[in-house]
Amino acid sequence: MALKLRPAEECAYQAASLGEVMLRLDPGDGRVRTTRKFNAWEGGGEYNVVRGLRRVFGLRTAVLTSLVDNEVGRLIEDFMLQGGVDTSQVVWRESDGIGRTVRNGLNFTERGFGIRGAVGCSDRGNTAIAQLSPEDIDFDYIFGELGVRWLHTGGIYAALSEQSSETLLAAVKAAKKHGTIVSYDLNYRPSLWKSIGGQARAQEVNKEIAKYVDVMIGNEEDFTASLGFEVEGVDADLSNLEADSFARMIEKVAEAYPNFQVIATTMRGVRSASINDWGAIAWSRDEGFAQATQRNELEIFDRVGGGDSFASGLIYGLITGESIATAVEYGAAHGALAMTTPGDTSMANKAEVLKVAGGGNARVDR
Repeated sequence: MALKLRPAEECAYQAASLGEVMLRLDPGDGRVRTTRKFNAWEGGGEYNVVRGLRRVFGLRTAVLTSLVDNEVGRLIEDFMLQGGVDTSQVVWRESDGIGRTVRNGLNFTERGFGIRGAVGCSDRGNTAIAQLSPEDIDFDYIFGELGVRWLHTGGIYAALSEQSSETLLAAVKAAKKHGTIVSYDLNYRPSLWKSIGGQARAQEVNKEIAKYVDVMIGNEEDFTASLGFEVEGVDADLSNLEADSFARMIEKVAEAYPNFQVIATTMRGVRSASINDWGAIAWSRDEGFAQATQRNELEIFDRVGGGDSFASGLIYGLITGESIATAVEYGAAHGALAMTTPGDTSMANKAEVLKVAGGGNARVDR
C-alpha cells in the first residue's frame, strides 16, 4: 500500500522509537523467586520494534530515550549498540550515586512453561525516561533537520508518568508537522496506569494521542481499555474474540479516527505458556482487510517481544511499499520467529522471515 513517506535520501533515519529501554534480567529455565543467576538483555516495547527494523531488516534506526550515566545505563547502551540502533539521541542523566532522584529501569521476566504462565516483575519507578520533558529533546531538529521517515511509540511509555504522556504528545505532534509517519502500539498495562488514574486516564491520554497516529496497533483488550471500543457478542474478558468480531471493531475504530491509515492486531489463543495459536489481522483504508496465515499450536520458547516483532515486520512491509496482505504476513512470521528464542528482541534474520511468511517450514537449511 502507499503511505506518504518522506524520501529516504532526505532522512538520517528510516525509523526511530520513543520509549523506555530497560535491562531485562532473565532466570533462564528457572524462576525469578528462586534463581541464583540471571541472563541480561535489553528490552522495551517501543525500542524492540526499531531494533528489529535495524538488526533483522537492515533499516537505519535510532532510539529516543533517556538513561542514567552509570554502569547499568552504559550496559543498556552497549546492548543497543550491538543491535545496531543509533544511540546518539539518548538523553543522559547524571547519577546521584544511589538512584534517589533518577535511575534506570529493570525488568525481571521468566518465560513460563506449560500450565505456568510467564511472569514479569518491573522495577522502573522514577526512571530517567519517565522524567523526560518535551524541552529535553529537540523534536524539530530530529524530525525536521535530521529527518525521520517513521516514528514508533506506544502506550507503555505514555503510562510511565504524567510527564511521559506530555512528552509523547509533543513528539507525535512534531513528527506529523515534519511529515513523519507515526505508528503507535496501545499496549495497555493496567499495572502502569493504576497509580495515575487507571483506565479512565488511559483512555483520556490515548484518545488524544490517537489523533496524530497513522498506523494503530493493538490487541482486542487494548482497543477496549485504551480507546473505549466495544464489540457485540464477545465475552467481557474477550476470550472468544475471532477475526470477524475484531473486524467489526476495526470498522468502528476506523470510522472514529479517519486519520488511521492502517489498523493491525495479533490474534493469540493461549493453550498453555508453551503452546499458542498465533495469527494476525490488518486493515488499510485503501485495501481493506487482510488476515495472515493462522499458525495453530505454535511452540513458544519465550513469548515476550512477539507483539513487538509483529509490529516491526508489519512496519517493514509498509515502509517498503508492500500490500497490506504482505505486510501482515511479514509481521506474523517475524513475531512467530521471535518467540522461538530468548529475550525481548528478535534473533531472526530477514531471509528467515521471508521464508516463513511465504509458507516455509522448519526443515534444516544446509
